[in-house]
Amino acid sequence: MKVPFAKVKIGDSERRHLNEVLDSGWLTTAGKTMEFEKRFAEFVGAKFACAVNSCTAALHLGLEALGVARGDKVFIPTMTFTATAEVVRYLGADIVPLDIEYGTNLLTPEILEEAIRKNPDVKHVIMVHYAGQTADMLRILELCEQHGIQVMEDAAHAFPAKRDGQFVGTFSKLTCFSFYANKTITTGEGGMLVTDDEDIYNRVKIMRLHGINRDVWDRFTSNKPSWEYDVIDAGYKYNMPDLAAAIGLGQLEQAENLRSQRQKAAEFYLRNLSDITVLDLPKLEVNSNEHAWHIFPIVINDESKISRNELIERLSESGIGTSVHYKPIHRLKYYSEKYSLDPVEFPNADKVWKGTLSLPLYAGIEDIELALVVNCLLQNL
Repeated sequence: MKVPFAKVKIGDSERRHLNEVLDSGWLTTAGKTMEFEKRFAEFVGAKFACAVNSCTAALHLGLEALGVARGDKVFIPTMTFTATAEVVRYLGADIVPLDIEYGTNLLTPEILEEAIRKNPDVKHVIMVHYAGQTADMLRILELCEQHGIQVMEDAAHAFPAKRDGQFVGTFSKLTCFSFYANKTITTGEGGMLVTDDEDIYNRVKIMRLHGINRDVWDRFTSNKPSWEYDVIDAGYKYNMPDLAAAIGLGQLEQAENLRSQRQKAAEFYLRNLSDITVLDLPKLEVNSNEHAWHIFPIVINDESKISRNELIERLSESGIGTSVHYKPIHRLKYYSEKYSLDPVEFPNADKVWKGTLSLPLYAGIEDIELALVVNCLLQNL
């Protein structure tokens, strides 16, 4: 590929932290993970952070800590990755997918208010911050408080992101982040749950590792007999190893620089694609420097003579990688059949789905590469 869809930027800091882990002889969850948790919590301004092996794990643990159980219902946006929906099903609960605002691909207070009116029995919502842009959380939280709805944020796209100067991770009771390979900062695979609620933190910390009341590092470093522990519930195997946390520490030290490089690339696209009438560009409700710019999704609208799929093929032939974010939940076979979902109920998401693709966006992408993408789009649209 001349311009890959995503590329990881690794530096000396990550290698230094990794070498320290390798030299220590302790590779699984230990001191580096604890340090990563502490520094991440400080970065976003949360009291507690719990590192896990994926954002999916964080979402699952978060819902479990909120008490979501069989028979409950959870609002989610239909325009999201399948993990947002599947964690609800892990607990035997049911999703209630909602349409999104065209342009931002976000749940808005207006959409959620209408959904609450139609579904007064739903008492949980997962708010997804799409593409790196933060939803209107202050209004969302006010609305949910009025109706007794618990909120969890899926911030897989949204680190480091803000709205009106406030970091994602400090709005609601708990927020889940992703460190997958194409995210702004990465640990290869990994995630983080942050909260100010000590009870939620303690529950998540225990449930991430088999429900054991003492983690292995605590047992290893304790002066008490290292074999002694108890299991207080049937937990999971979701812990983050120090090898991953070491990479995360190095990435965290560069987080704002990595984000700003993505911002520069996104602004290049915004400047150079704004006159293409067959393209609908992302609608911004936050300042560009508050956006995490995880992805840059465009929509080929109805005026185009070329389809989204044809354009993806032509870009690929020119050596340009793309992706699609996302095939919405209501169009996935399992959820469509289980909940009898009709695309007519999700007009905005369906319009996005039929025309969307995400352009290459990563820290370190060069202007010549961005120009190649833009020129290829101009030649084919």
